[in-house]
Amino acid sequence: MLARNRFIMVLVVGVLLAVLSFSLQYLNLIPTNPVAEQRSHSKNRKRVNPVLHTEPPRPDPIRDTHQYCNYPNITEHGWEGHSPADYRLLSVQMMIRHGDRYPLYSIPKTKRPAIDCTLSDKRKPSHPLLASFVNHMALGGRGHWDASLGSLPRLPNHSSCEMGELTQTGVVQHLKNGDHLRQAYIKRHNLLTNDWSPTQLWVETTGKSRTLQSGLAVLFGFLPRFDWSRLTVRQQWSTLFCGSSCDCPARNRYLDQEQRRQYRQRIADAELERTYVAMAKTLVVATKTLRAANPVDALLCHFCHHLPFPCSSTPTATSSPPEGPCLTLQHFAVIRRQQKEDELERREAGIYRRYAVLAAHPYLNRTAARMERIAKGSQIHRGREEAVFALASAHDVTMVPLLSALGLEGAGFPRFAARLVFELWNSPDVKDNGENERKNRGKGSDNMFVRVLYNGEDLTFDTAFCRDHRRSSAQPLCPLWKFLSFVRRDMFNIVNATSYQRACHQTVL
Repeated sequence: MLARNRFIMVLVVGVLLAVLSFSLQYLNLIPTNPVAEQRSHSKNRKRVNPVLHTEPPRPDPIRDTHQYCNYPNITEHGWEGHSPADYRLLSVQMMIRHGDRYPLYSIPKTKRPAIDCTLSDKRKPSHPLLASFVNHMALGGRGHWDASLGSLPRLPNHSSCEMGELTQTGVVQHLKNGDHLRQAYIKRHNLLTNDWSPTQLWVETTGKSRTLQSGLAVLFGFLPRFDWSRLTVRQQWSTLFCGSSCDCPARNRYLDQEQRRQYRQRIADAELERTYVAMAKTLVVATKTLRAANPVDALLCHFCHHLPFPCSSTPTATSSPPEGPCLTLQHFAVIRRQQKEDELERREAGIYRRYAVLAAHPYLNRTAARMERIAKGSQIHRGREEAVFALASAHDVTMVPLLSALGLEGAGFPRFAARLVFELWNSPDVKDNGENERKNRGKGSDNMFVRVLYNGEDLTFDTAFCRDHRRSSAQPLCPLWKFLSFVRRDMFNIVNATSYQRACHQTVL
């Protein structure tokens, strides 16, 4: 019994000592770092937690390039068609970039990449709709075609790809896009029924086969085995999709300024210059000739198709096999790094944004006008039914200024088969937001809302027109009137103008 009492007493004393020791350390009465304390006898210093200042990470050119390739074996996801309860989808307007293509340029003294541009569901990458897509395109003569579009091939069809030709990868990318949108808009919202009217569908493309074929692939994924006789495909003569509003002298002057800025930046980049010199020496060509050949375009094709980088066709005395030295991943990474850094510097300089506003306005204005006509409650406009699904098949030079004009420059350079979507939604019950907002609304737009999605990600509240909107559970989407005000007036603030015509014809310093 006595031994037990002694044990309990020792245990209690031990606990008390441990608590006392911890308390003294916590109150800084006992130094926690005796060695450091001995180093400073002159004065007692307060402990300060160090703040680490680190530079932001440099862009990773290889990771970004994988995203740019947009490999079609990755499952497609997206927020298209998602909305709060009771909201009704009224229309969808979408711009796509064409899918994966063969290079537009060739690197001097190298072999062109060996890629088959015919389509076969027996070759990867493939898609469950690919075989039926090929068969359906053979019936395209039943469709209605603007201008020269009817003479363009509806399928890529060369066993050895031609310059700029859409590849099977590009077709599959857009079949996937279309299939995803069919699940989002037709199965979930019944946007188009089986007996859709020809005026409910609007399809436009540039006069390049890669944009025409990309648009048809999206459309087939969206409406498998669609009725050709109801389809009209319209041609846009400009890559800016500016229609009858392409005359804009100020836009061209801003572009000239931006191109000069880019040139000055590139020649000042010592690492980039050394890389071009090394690549030119490897291929035994003049540096100026290699630059003019735009080698990054061809190297992107090799990278995205998992092909070895090109080698010189002039072998050295010691080369084995009998092929010259090759370009490397390091060469490619430097050029891609410079492209990513140029995107950041372009944003800071602000010149491109001015160009972008004037370049993108005609397309945005047509998008806004179509939304407003639907919002006013009359699906009949000038004797015809309004399009509820509009598709524009375009290029990177179309989509980049559009993203910039919307304030989405941070969204990244458009990958192959990129998609930018504008959705128009109707809410049956929206609370009053005050007199100031009522003044800005257009007639019939009180319960109308817009969403902007890029590659399936909802970026509505990152846009310039809705960034300052107070999002709430009562109003989780962006009011349409904000988009209309932006397109009609506010987007020209950056060029000190109040309209497209005034902005286009003012003096650019």
